[in-house]
Amino acid sequence: MQKIRNIAVIAHVDHGKTTLVDGLLKQSGTFGSHEQVNERAMDSNALEKERGITILSKNTAIRYGEHKINIIDTPGHADFGGEVERVLKMVDGALLLVDAYEGVMPQTKFVVKKMLGLGIKPIVVINKIDKPSADPERVVDEVFDLFVAMDATEDQLDFPIIYAAARDGIAKMDMAEPDGDFTCMFNTILEKVPEPTGDPENPTQLQVFTLDYDNYVGKIGIARIFNGKIAKGDNILLAKADGEMVKGKISKLIGFMGLNRMEIQEAEAGDIVAVAGIETVDVGDTICDPQNPMPLDPMHIEEPTLTVVFSVNDSPLAGQEGKHVTANKIRERLDAEMNTNVAMRYETVGEGKFIVSGRGELQITILAENMRREGFEFGIGRPEVIVKEIEGVKCEPFEHLVVDLPADNAGTIIERLGRRKAEMKAMVPMGEGFTRVEFEIPARGLIGFRGQFLTDTKGEGVMNHSFLEFRPYTGNVESRQYGALISMEDGVALAYSLFNLQDRGVLFTAPQTKVYKGMIIGEHSRSNDLDVNPIKGKAQSNVRSSGADEAIKLIPPRDMNLERALEWIEDDELLEVTPLTIRIRKRWLDPSDRKRNGVKK
Repeated sequence: MQKIRNIAVIAHVDHGKTTLVDGLLKQSGTFGSHEQVNERAMDSNALEKERGITILSKNTAIRYGEHKINIIDTPGHADFGGEVERVLKMVDGALLLVDAYEGVMPQTKFVVKKMLGLGIKPIVVINKIDKPSADPERVVDEVFDLFVAMDATEDQLDFPIIYAAARDGIAKMDMAEPDGDFTCMFNTILEKVPEPTGDPENPTQLQVFTLDYDNYVGKIGIARIFNGKIAKGDNILLAKADGEMVKGKISKLIGFMGLNRMEIQEAEAGDIVAVAGIETVDVGDTICDPQNPMPLDPMHIEEPTLTVVFSVNDSPLAGQEGKHVTANKIRERLDAEMNTNVAMRYETVGEGKFIVSGRGELQITILAENMRREGFEFGIGRPEVIVKEIEGVKCEPFEHLVVDLPADNAGTIIERLGRRKAEMKAMVPMGEGFTRVEFEIPARGLIGFRGQFLTDTKGEGVMNHSFLEFRPYTGNVESRQYGALISMEDGVALAYSLFNLQDRGVLFTAPQTKVYKGMIIGEHSRSNDLDVNPIKGKAQSNVRSSGADEAIKLIPPRDMNLERALEWIEDDELLEVTPLTIRIRKRWLDPSDRKRNGVKK
């Protein structure tokens, strides 16, 4: 039997999980001296590399001495919490990373709650001890207090602590010791993480915890073998969550080592492998022995809390930039997404409209960003929260919100959040002029708040939130305060007319940009919408030419990327997303249609 350890790396977003996995891969000798390895090697997706966040959980394996250590790198953002929960069921131990300055954050609480509930004993890694403002001792106390508050057992409270600066490959068991390498971390993993339970002689049981897709072999299920053995070509039974049994055959068995996947002939209890050949496989399904099927408990996958309507682009500029513009193409792309992303759902409503449900704005904007990079063109409506009826009461999702901000701005932010129905729960000074404030707030109140928050804190504030629970509906929540500047003509925006419109508000449009009737070119400085003409040039007269006048000085337009624009729009507005541009427009382009539909003017 192989000597195996299975661990997950869990932490709040940006506390250094992927960088730590890089260090483990390098220092275990998994890469040959001739191999060139990129920084944050586990972040394979272009968006992950750009944003510096992990979106999908990924697994790797390293050899250390005689042992094989399977490591799963998990996302830290609340929108991808479903991934973390599933991964923790597949492992026997966890490295819990906490930033030596930021300490315990909302997502740390979320992952710790899941981990303790599954009875896993963690190894706590206090990372980024090289930060000038790091305070490892305070953070250790915070972690201990969190475990106590979460009802950890005596055994779980007796956790080993490693101090590390993962980026520099440094780790040590005591802050007083000189800096060492990751040897102490490898030894702690081998000592403290239990060996996988399960027996290769028992009937086969594998549970799928994440999905992949390959154009040649179709759906791939990545699974942990809890009992028995599995080999290429085996006939198996797939036990679905609803009790249905499907016969299948393993066409490919894939093992992991470093960043490589290789075909293997067989694997046994305790290992993590990928299996292909079963088209109907889903997360939580059990692959079992056809002679003696014993399905494992299906997994609970967190419910979506937000919906967005994706629609075919019907603006006057539709079809000029994208390759894929039809409803059928959008449907195929959403189907492909649902193949591997279990936390999202979609349904078709009407002609060329799809309601996509997810765990948060970030998850949905990442899908939209990937689609536009693939050449899609489509419209997106404003995100709406999912409202449920629980025991006859209308309920909506609430979030636990934590903001770190300069102490001078605390009053402004508390007041703004109060108008959005937030309830303040705690306020703690963080040192260096910063304060941490905790709130409970309806998810609706957070839509569109991030841009305002960054403006109020001059870009220095950090906000994090995670899903709490469904609670009774709280009534109307204040949304955007300002109206829109709407183009009343089709054509090309000119510097002369934009110069004259600058006093009316903030512009989103640069000169020489194509505009159309009903397109939003800026934010009005008042609460009402205003129709303006951005294409009016300067008239010539007999006395002077159109160009001979004082130089026009334009304030640079506000850059509206996908996330900012999605937060900014109201119910009667849409985003037009194409591979090259993001435009904001009114749902009804004609002013008389807007009046007829009772939209504010």
